[in-house]
Parts: sequence; C-alpha cells; structure tokens
Amino acid sequence: MTAVTSRRVRGDGVDLAVYEQGDRSRPTVLLVHGYPDTHAVWDEVAGRLAGRFHVVRYDLRGAGASSRPSGRRHYAFEHLMADMRAVLDAVVPGRAVHLAGHDWGSIQAWEAVCTMPERFASFTSISGPCLDHVAHWTRRTLARPTPSNLKRAAGQAVRSWYIYFFQTPVLPELLWRAGMSRPFARALKVGEGVAAREGHPARTMGRDGASGVGLYRANMARRLSRPRDRRTDVPTQIIVPTRDVFVSPHLVGGLAGRVPNLSLRPIAAGHWVPRSHPDAVARWLAEHIAGVEGGPLTAAESRGLRRAKVGPGRRPFDGSLVVVTGAGSGIGRATALAFAERGAEVVAADLDLATAQRTAELAGLLGPEGHAFKVDVSDPTAMEDFAKSVLHDHGVPDVVVNNAGIGMAGSFFDHTDDDWRKVLDVNLWGVIHGSRLFAAQMVERGQGGHIVNTSSAAAFTPSRALPAYATSKAAVLMLSECLRAEVKGKGIGVSAVCPGIVNTNITRTSRFVGQDGDEEARSQERVARAYARRNFGPDGVAEEIVAAVRRDRAVVPVTLEARLGYAASRAAPGLMRLLARLDVGR
Repeated sequence: MTAVTSRRVRGDGVDLAVYEQGDRSRPTVLLVHGYPDTHAVWDEVAGRLAGRFHVVRYDLRGAGASSRPSGRRHYAFEHLMADMRAVLDAVVPGRAVHLAGHDWGSIQAWEAVCTMPERFASFTSISGPCLDHVAHWTRRTLARPTPSNLKRAAGQAVRSWYIYFFQTPVLPELLWRAGMSRPFARALKVGEGVAAREGHPARTMGRDGASGVGLYRANMARRLSRPRDRRTDVPTQIIVPTRDVFVSPHLVGGLAGRVPNLSLRPIAAGHWVPRSHPDAVARWLAEHIAGVEGGPLTAAESRGLRRAKVGPGRRPFDGSLVVVTGAGSGIGRATALAFAERGAEVVAADLDLATAQRTAELAGLLGPEGHAFKVDVSDPTAMEDFAKSVLHDHGVPDVVVNNAGIGMAGSFFDHTDDDWRKVLDVNLWGVIHGSRLFAAQMVERGQGGHIVNTSSAAAFTPSRALPAYATSKAAVLMLSECLRAEVKGKGIGVSAVCPGIVNTNITRTSRFVGQDGDEEARSQERVARAYARRNFGPDGVAEEIVAAVRRDRAVVPVTLEARLGYAASRAAPGLMRLLARLDVGR
C-alpha cells in the first residue's frame, strides 16, 4: 500500500479533509465518494491505482473529518462545486485531473464536468446519474407510455424510495442518530456481500448520514422539476452495475446525444461496486485514463476500450474476444465468422491446424485479426496449455464456444469400450475442459462473459442408433444447465445449442460401428445425402449461437425438427421412447 498523506483545505466556508497517495508528478485521479460514505469507500481502488497515478480523495462537506454546516442551503450544488475547485486549486493547480465519482459523488461529478469541463481530462461515473439527465429521461420515457417504458419508469421510482423519505423533516436525522449505522452495515453485508472493515462504514456514519440528508433536500426537487440542458465533451465512461437496487441501468438511455465521447461498462454487481469489485473498477479506470492520455495499451486493454465505446457504426461484438473450438469447418467455422463479422477478435482452435488457420484468415477479412491454435480438446493437458496461451497472448475471452465434436452411430452392443471413451472424451470432456478453464478466467476477471456448449437434438430425442453420441450430448445439455446455475450470479451466461439435421462434414467423418469398411462408407454417403437434402447449413446454427449470447438463452434448439423434438420430449416423453425404437440406421 502506498502511504496516505492528509491535509486540510479551506472550501466554501468549510474545512475539507483531503487525502493523497502516489507520485504527484503522475496523472492525478480524483475519487469522490457518495452518501453516507467517506473517502474510505475508495480505499481498495485507491490502493490499486496509487502505483500508477497520483490519487486524491476528500471527505465531502458533512462527512468524515470535514466540516458539517447546518441548513440545507449549504449543501446546494454551487457550494459543492466551490469545494471541488478549492481542492483542485490546492492539490493540482493548473492541471486537468481524471475524475471518478460513486453514488452522490458521481451526481456532483456530473455537475462538475458539465459546468467546468476544462478542469477534467476524463470522467468515470458509478451509480450516480446526472440529475438533469434523469429528469429528461423520465419525461422522454413517460411521453411514450408503452408498457416497457412505464415499467422502466416505475422501476426507477421504486428504487428512489429513500429520496422521498429524505424530504421528510427531522425523521431521517433522528433515525441516523438513533443508530441506523449498524443495520446499514448488516444490509451491506447481506445484500452485496460487502463486509465491514476499518474505515467503512465509517465510525462517523451516524453524523454523516444526518448531515448528508441536506444533499438531497437542497438539490433533488429543484433540479428534477426544472432540469437544465447539461452536456459535456469530457471523455466519459459509465460503470453500470446491473443489480443496483438504487439506480436503474436504463438511465443510461439517450446519453450519447448529450455525452458524445461515451463508454459503457456493465458489471453484474450491486450498488457498492468500489467495495465489492475494486479490481474491475481500478482496471477500467486505468484503461480509460490510458486511452485518454494516449499511453501504451495491452491487447486486452485496447479491446476493452473498443468494447465499451458507444457511438455510430459500432458493431455488437466490437472489442470482444471469442474462442471457438472445432473451428476448422462446419458449425465451428461458421460461428467464428459470424462473430468476426460483428466485430469480434476470434481465436479459432481445431485439431487440424491448417483448417484453423484458414478460419482465422477468413475471420480477419471480416473483423479484427484472427488467431489459430491446434488443440485436442479431449487432452486435459493440451487444453490447460491452450487456455493459458489464450490468456497470456490475448486476455480473458468474452465468449467461448465449446463446439468440437465427433459423430458415432450403431447398436449399443457394437460399441466397444474404446468407442465410448473416444466419444465421451471429445464430446463431453472437451466441453468440460473448455467450460472449466475459461469460466474460471471469466470469474476471476469479474466482468462477466458467456459460454456456449454445442449439444444436439439427440440430447432429448433418444435413438437406438445413437447410444454413445446421444448420451454425450445429453450430458453436455445437463452440464450446461448446472454450470449456468452456478455462474449466473457472476454475470456469466451459459447456453446449450442443440442443432438438428445440419449439412456439415460430420456426416462423412462419423463412425458407424459394427460395419465393415464398405458398409460404413455407404452409410456415411447415405446420411450425407439425407442431410444435404435437408439443406440447413452451419450458417443458420451460427446465427442462433450469436443470438443465444446476445439474449442469454439457456437452451436453443436449432431447426424445426429440433424444436419439435424438444417440445415433444417435455410434453410426450412416452411418444419419444416409442419413436426411439425405430431402426433408422438401416
């Protein structure tokens, strides 16, 4: 931890407690806390930034070690802006700083970047929208009272319950002074998993909460009822906690028209993101600042900035890293190209390196440069090395498509132990390896992601002709459901895509056990002709995979027969067992 020094700065009629860390010759980051916090809410983030930046924090008037003026008028925006100017003039005179605010700190930071933009090189907002933007958003939403718009407006109205309560005379102050700090700390631990530690919640919270009510009384009603046309050209990123119980993610709607240099960073987290996800916040701040300052960026940082950027011409997966196994042909290649066409940087992996290289080349023609890897998904050591190489060379993937698979048909009694082992090693263990290794990377990064596992309609349509294949794909479907349940809370989606009859080269490479060479060749040719007559290509599956990621769909039957089979397996399992007895292999 870099040493923290403190000083007193005279603000607009108040004394402000100011805290600094890091080398003062480096770019300055000003972190502004919210209500009912103090500067200490930023401790973890500040500690991570201080090695690269000069980090400044201060207790707002009415909080922590700063003065506590009485009367709501002393908490109006004009006084808060004067305090911030005083801090900037005392600590970094004449230099533009990188501003970040959380909760009320972000609300007043919006006021700052809109009224004195020359003081700031960049801005990061967390869980604290501009009040003027909120007012305009509310009016725009209610002007078109569709069910979805009314739901969004009502959702934010419910989230804002505390604002209405704070307009009540005397009662909020009495509750804070009566000991509301303790239940507040318990709610923080239970609701967001943020345990109390030294400095947060602050020992002064009772007094801070009572004084800080003035922030809401002095500014909320006045600004929301008479909003101004606030705009800023300061490069702005908004970290959007999707589980914030106080601020709706929908409030970012329409901001691009008022903030032309805008980036969005969604994160599966609650309101107190600086405490619950300090690594992600610090990383995004550093990336944003490096992008503004023009500093050197790693490939992962550069992708992160592209992914967050909002603007015209942006493709859905710009800045995303997508890994596809079995990418040398068929569904794998079509999927890699579909993501590349939408802006993704693709890692194409296949047992056949030459075909993976060709897919990577084609992906590079549609999007960013593609990358090829040779890997045997059934080999746990090879998959470990592959996952480490992707992480080292390109960063954590945003989407992983575990697609590699093989086909096998024939009677159960004709399947040998080696047949079963081969099918399960590729079709099931390959998915297990890919899911385990890359999901672990996504969880550690803390920024979400998506895993797609290629199952099959055979997973829910039993057949006497496909015992090993259907078993492997059914296991993939259940694995996907189990994994989805575990990682959903970490912002990671999992989809099981279940193609039906798709015209790929798997029909010509599938084994038909129990048959000699000539019989097997004839069976492969017969099935290939049948699949070709069905005339549903891998591109259709790829489109469904992309849609599954964008919509976070759990189970995706592809093709009409797959959808009918899935519905029948749930509605009429007895019929499916009867159909399974048909000998379709002859």
